[in-house]
Amino acid sequence: MASCANTRPTTATQSSPSLAAVASAEVRTEQLELVDSARHRAIPVALYWPNKGGSKTRLKAAIISHGYGGQHTGYSFIARNLVAHGYFVASIQHELPTDEPIPLVGTPQLVRRPNWERGVQNILFVRQELHHRYPRLDFSRLLLVGHSNGGDVSMLFAQEYPRLVQRVISLDNRRMPFPRARRPRILSLRSSDQVADSGVVHTLAEQRHFSSTVVTLPHTIHNDMWDGATAAQQQEINALISAFLEH
Repeated sequence: MASCANTRPTTATQSSPSLAAVASAEVRTEQLELVDSARHRAIPVALYWPNKGGSKTRLKAAIISHGYGGQHTGYSFIARNLVAHGYFVASIQHELPTDEPIPLVGTPQLVRRPNWERGVQNILFVRQELHHRYPRLDFSRLLLVGHSNGGDVSMLFAQEYPRLVQRVISLDNRRMPFPRARRPRILSLRSSDQVADSGVVHTLAEQRHFSSTVVTLPHTIHNDMWDGATAAQQQEINALISAFLEH
């Protein structure tokens, strides 16, 4: 992997919501099944937003993309933290039981590209649908969060539509290179057991130049970065996300 720094952002401020506060916060949730008629594709989506104010409040928009083989409902601890920071969150189910398995042979950047491109189209469609259903959502500050393959999808989206994204949080994506640009701003949380492909992660010099942040989590493996994480792991991940959002 290109030089990956164990650089940590400043710790979350006193005003940052604690794990207990996030867990107990009043968050409304809803399950939707959107249908992209142009692609004849169902897209299950989990929504999270503050219980007070609801869709009439001006909220920033965030979209979460799960890791391969995962479920869109499996990142609620992050979604609730984002809600505490003023976001309306949509978590997308990218893979369906009828989809072909992701290729395991060949150069990942080539053979998995169709999967990522489909994910990009899912994000574009969900963004459009949310804008239609909730016109007061603020898409000028769109945040993308993606774990593993979902992080690759998020990075490809940021490459192809940089003007639509303000920030990206990568939970250990390993294949799709980070944009080499100042927008969007990037936080990358790296696991202790997986290594990204060469040229994916910003080097130390690139982190300084593009104002990105790369943090290795010594006690968190790749497959821990979801709701199955321990309370301590969730607390660390959310604290780093909070510090990033508040900076």
